[in-house]
Amino acid sequence: MQVLSRFYLAAILAVMALFGAGAAWAGIGQPSDWQLGPQASATPVMDDIVWFHNYLLVIITCITIFVLGLLVVVILRFNARANPTPSRTTHHTLLEVAWTLVPVLILLSIAIPSFKYLFFQLNLPKADLIVKATGKQWFWSYAYPDSKFEFDSLMLSDKERKAILDKDPKADVPRLLSVDNELVVPVNKNVVVQVTGADVIHAWAVPSFGVKIDAIPGRLNETWFRAEREGIYYGQCSELCGKDHAFMPIKVRVVSEQAFTAWLEEAKKKYAREETPAAVTVAAGQ
Repeated sequence: MQVLSRFYLAAILAVMALFGAGAAWAGIGQPSDWQLGPQASATPVMDDIVWFHNYLLVIITCITIFVLGLLVVVILRFNARANPTPSRTTHHTLLEVAWTLVPVLILLSIAIPSFKYLFFQLNLPKADLIVKATGKQWFWSYAYPDSKFEFDSLMLSDKERKAILDKDPKADVPRLLSVDNELVVPVNKNVVVQVTGADVIHAWAVPSFGVKIDAIPGRLNETWFRAEREGIYYGQCSELCGKDHAFMPIKVRVVSEQAFTAWLEEAKKKYAREETPAAVTVAAGQ
């Protein structure tokens, strides 16, 4: 039993060290080499998701190690050679109560925080900024309804990326994630994202924000985030939507409130569209 206890302790310590290494190697805003676990959090929602993820991993690991230990004990102590006369015991009241009650308690310990975090994710706060994201084949369109402008966001081709890197070798233009027009939002503000699809089902997902929501034609879904640090955060369409599903990335730049105000004024001019007169329908015979 002493050897088994040491085995349990060593396994748990190894798993905890692995979790710590995963957090240290996790990328901020995008995947990184040797990453284990989720990307580094940038929002309160993702903080909860990371905590819950680690919490579940501890529970799952403990259960797995416990069951493995029981199997080892059974193999060593209750084989035909070590135990030639098997026990005739068929019932054990305390054991039967324990293996019914303990799983219930484990499930309750999982359910209570999961309900709390689901409510936090789905209960939208008062919006400081509203953005509409429309999934199309195969790119995203973003609209700022309060400022009345809209633009498309398409992935940069390798040729376009090369042209940027030729001018600035240190430019942050990761392959399959960089776009021509990025979504820009202010830091420490509640951003409500209205998501829909123009053709087929897409999904707007940014891992560092803890956001993933389907973009469904004819339906308006809503999600939210509050980025607590400035920077660039990447995501991708997370719903199989056709042949170029892997080539419609999401790029969100989080900036200070002053920088966002300046960008907003420039964007109103850059993405301004001429108003087209409403069509006049003339009834037949008039």
